[in-house]
Amino acid sequence: MLPLVLAIIATVLYLAGALAIAQPLLNRPALVSRSVGLALAGGGVAAHAAAELLRHGGGIDLHFFTALSVVVLLVAALTLAVNIARPVAGLGVIVFPLAASLVTLDILVQPSSQPLSLGWQIQLHVAVALLAYAVLSLAAVLAILLLGQERALRNHRLSGGLVRVLPPLTLTEALMFRLVGAGFALLTLTLLSGVLFVENLFAQHLVHKTVLSLVAWVVFGVLLFGRWRFGWRGRRAVRLVLTGMGVLLLGFFGSKFVLELVLQRAN
Repeated sequence: MLPLVLAIIATVLYLAGALAIAQPLLNRPALVSRSVGLALAGGGVAAHAAAELLRHGGGIDLHFFTALSVVVLLVAALTLAVNIARPVAGLGVIVFPLAASLVTLDILVQPSSQPLSLGWQIQLHVAVALLAYAVLSLAAVLAILLLGQERALRNHRLSGGLVRVLPPLTLTEALMFRLVGAGFALLTLTLLSGVLFVENLFAQHLVHKTVLSLVAWVVFGVLLFGRWRFGWRGRRAVRLVLTGMGVLLLGFFGSKFVLELVLQRAN
């Protein structure tokens, strides 16, 4: 019961934080500041984390909805952390409602299950992998927002929509590349730790995940090289970020969806 109560609290705080951040979109005077919105979302992150910890006893549970909930929890926490250094509270307009939806789905839809008993090596591998997914997911959200900013710039609509709550386009783009760089490093560590620590690759249905993760790693690597060597930016960079993230999500969550929800098999 307590995890459900915490999930409800997290949902309310996430949505309140997102609404506070989105006030400039409503063409009305702001009732509370953006910092208050971030503080509310911070409470949502704390309640979300507590709900997951209590529900799974502090262990690792990577069933489909739980994995989604944990990743979006990390994305929400990263959104708050990024805002300490950069004024990108506009990210919360997308991230916080998504977090509210997924924590609710996890608590209401995902059946209770015992967390996996794993050695510290596998726990480290999983933790780095989840952090990599979260960092690259946030980069993908920024890529989508960057695409919207560029479209608004071409159409001379710089005072409407999400543009009002986003930093200048160049800052958004620079932050996106920093996140891609950090995510690429974490994804590299994920692949290396997987090779070192994961056994019985075929028996654990991990071959397709590994192959697709390698494809995503190559895509992000090509993007970073192109940025460094040729100054790639704009739509080309956005396409590569979204392509890499799409492949990564297909490899992990796509396969989990098929195995757990369609074939009803443990993954």
